Amino acid sequence: MKRIALTVIMLISCAALAAAQAPAPVSKVISAEDNFNKLVAHKGIKDAFLTVADPEGITFKPKIVKITDFYSSIDKQPGTLQWQPKFARISYNGDLAFTAGPYIYQNGVSDDDKVYGDYVSIWRADADNKLKLLIDVAIQHPEAEQQAVIDFKEPNASKKPEVNKDPFGGKNIILATDKYLNQTLPMSSLAAYKEFLSPEGRYYFPGFEPITGTDKILKFLNNEAISITAENVGGGRSTSNDLAYSYGRARITKGTIVSNYNYVRIWELDNTSHKWNILLEVFSAIEN
Repeated sequence: MKRIALTVIMLISCAALAAAQAPAPVSKVISAEDNFNKLVAHKGIKDAFLTVADPEGITFKPKIVKITDFYSSIDKQPGTLQWQPKFARISYNGDLAFTAGPYIYQNGVSDDDKVYGDYVSIWRADADNKLKLLIDVAIQHPEAEQQAVIDFKEPNASKKPEVNKDPFGGKNIILATDKYLNQTLPMSSLAAYKEFLSPEGRYYFPGFEPITGTDKILKFLNNEAISITAENVGGGRSTSNDLAYSYGRARITKGTIVSNYNYVRIWELDNTSHKWNILLEVFSAIEN
């Protein structure tokens, strides 16, 4: 009987260990976005944001401000807001994730009252392993001519990342990487992005639909004559060392026009080269 009991205990322990080592499903962040969308429809924009916000969560209105501070300071926001995740990833440990996709904001009854664009949401797990909204940023552009293709990808289960035992060291690495990119951008935006962009990289620039793929992004930068100087403000990294984010301020020259922007970058670690690549970058305009 003792041997049977010991065998059962060992089987249970092995099963629990295997479950603990399994990667988090990307459906976790999709469900968080769906629940957020339902909250907006039921409680309104202001109360929904206050409900899902991480205590340290930020948004850009247009300067960087805490989500809770901004929505606590305004009256009930009018209009309706709808969005749909089309691009999503989650870290192996499930403590950091993001979604991106099209949104429609309408503050009226006619189609002329509709505002179109794309959003990016970064989510971070709290002490109860519940995802909370860490970064909210969006761009505006004309109504899209085609529907975006869904791209939800699970973490690579065959290559479990090493657990980050030093969260401050992990954060410093991604901040240093972001700052290094910012140092190289003034010399040549094309060369800098060619070095740091993931092959799946996406570029979100106000007035334009999202651009996917290194070649298309470099062509856009060249055609629009874009040059960039940027300064890092903050960032962070998942405990499984496979997903990270950074954000800051940028000054962009587009042709002969110079404007100020906020930027948010989402980084992924290449399992082969162990190099951090930009999976997504979004710029939000700061009105002068």
